[in-house]
Amino acid sequence: MSADGWSSVLVLGGIRSGKSAFAEALVAGAASVRYIATAVGGEDDPEWLARIEAHQRRRPQSWSTEESGADPARLTAILTDAKPDETLLVDDLGGWVASLLNPDLQPNDDVATVTALAEAVRTSAARVVVVSPEVGLSLVPQTPLGRAFADAVGTANQALAEACDRVVLVVAGRPAWLKTAADEPGIVTDVQAEAATADEPGAQAAPVPQPAPTGTAPVEAATGAAVPAVEPRSAQVSVATPAASLDAPQAARSRPEKETADDEADVVIEAGMDLPLPDSDAGPDARDRLATLDLPGSGVGALAEAIEFAAATQSTASPRPWGPVRVLLLDGRDAGAASAGDSPAGSDRRTAQVEAGEGALARLAAGAGADIAVVRVPDTGALEDGPVLDDAAVEAGLRQGWELAVAAAADGKEALVIASCGAGTDAAATAVVAATTGAEPVAVLPRVLAPGGKYDDEAWMRRCAAVRDAMHRIRHEPRGAKDILAQLGGADLAVAAGALLGAAARRIPVLVDGPVGIAAGLVARDLAAQSRHWLLLADAGRHQLVRQGADVLGLTPVLELGLDLGEGANALAALPLLRTAIALAGALPVHPALLESPGDDDLSEFLEPEPNGPGPASV
Repeated sequence: MSADGWSSVLVLGGIRSGKSAFAEALVAGAASVRYIATAVGGEDDPEWLARIEAHQRRRPQSWSTEESGADPARLTAILTDAKPDETLLVDDLGGWVASLLNPDLQPNDDVATVTALAEAVRTSAARVVVVSPEVGLSLVPQTPLGRAFADAVGTANQALAEACDRVVLVVAGRPAWLKTAADEPGIVTDVQAEAATADEPGAQAAPVPQPAPTGTAPVEAATGAAVPAVEPRSAQVSVATPAASLDAPQAARSRPEKETADDEADVVIEAGMDLPLPDSDAGPDARDRLATLDLPGSGVGALAEAIEFAAATQSTASPRPWGPVRVLLLDGRDAGAASAGDSPAGSDRRTAQVEAGEGALARLAAGAGADIAVVRVPDTGALEDGPVLDDAAVEAGLRQGWELAVAAAADGKEALVIASCGAGTDAAATAVVAATTGAEPVAVLPRVLAPGGKYDDEAWMRRCAAVRDAMHRIRHEPRGAKDILAQLGGADLAVAAGALLGAAARRIPVLVDGPVGIAAGLVARDLAAQSRHWLLLADAGRHQLVRQGADVLGLTPVLELGLDLGEGANALAALPLLRTAIALAGALPVHPALLESPGDDDLSEFLEPEPNGPGPASV
């Protein structure tokens, strides 16, 4: 059994209930997942293939996929042979039962086959999540084959429910736990606390209190000298509002009062936090709707990724472009060789430019109708010498970032952008990504660009040495999210990670485009797996570090522009185009020919009423 109290979970739900997305969230924190696909056939059914493709798009590229639909016994063999360090997601049992009932595939004794599968789940050494359709809430099917399928699925569900540690029923995207702990019905377990949602739409459940980490005595560096504690104080924040462009959305749409009235003092930022997920149906529905729009051409191309993301985060198949945006510009100072080639004076100049409404970031923010919160965080120690922060500074940074996101929501901001101009942050982000994903630091550490477009290779080598020494130093240390921040990340990464968590709690999408945002995304994922689903990578730029970390997070760049304008500026440069695509997708009506053709599928789900009356949506 795993450290958080479960080894196997049965996830039940009806059609479009959100059961698959919920199951994926349960295993999102695993380093890798073996996805066992049971569907078979459907090659001549475009709608069925589209459903499969929607599932495939949601899976991180770090997951592997295995097909088991052609042989019902194959699934049992996979579960039996799985290793203790593996995580398996079976989606779903309906496909397995369909194969079981296929006369060409059916074994001699299907009851024995179901029993063998349940025993394989019970005794599997791996962590297992099984998704299965709940078919017992509808009318008895009229056809013999339909009745046989419903009976077989019901029998299999009962056997699996007995074998699994936990059982959850997902209805309309909301989980109801049916089995929590063996022989202790009704006890709220870690899984229930991690995966259940709050009772009110748009609100997050209370995070799970965790015991304080042991061994909180001051840590000493390898040299024996005590590591100076960074003062656990709130970051200094100033908000600059550049002159806005006439084309930028200015009016904030109203947000539910619940999202700005919660008592934030009770929030505990610990691993296993429960945060909301975007709508698992709205995104695919929006992508389906794109094929029906009255467009002169064939579509919006790669921008469909941003449209689907906006739809999921807004819970509608007809999303609207984001209104006011806030940029969090993190100004941190990393000591030691991590900042080789950088200077504090350079960071001061960048922040002064922003506060004066000058420079690339301020000009791009003006065009996007965004304001910029300049966040000056406490200094960070040298990562090659010892821990860069003490426990109090880690907590303070996470808390500050959370509060920055909450403040943005209270101010009516509809999206956040993570930006950075600190000294040494690239090296710190590289160390975090390497420690979290196993990446080779030398392969992903960004080069050091000097004024005039020249590269400072000597500074880059000093940074490489610092990261190498830091990775060697922590080789036997714990690799929890807060441990990584204390050992390698620093104050700016702690603030960024806290902001991502706070944004997810407030259902605010976050645009990331650079090393700090990606590294913070990995840290936030290890504290709350749901947080990664609120991140959008507009453009990966030229950093291999960003691509490596984004791949682990399951983020696909919307655009491939190769921008390198500075962290945060890349996202702002792409934002007007993303808004345009989302506006078109949300406002254009269904093509008239699709409405007039007899015998077509019902397209009423793609029609939106006009604000002042019924009828299809129009521009």
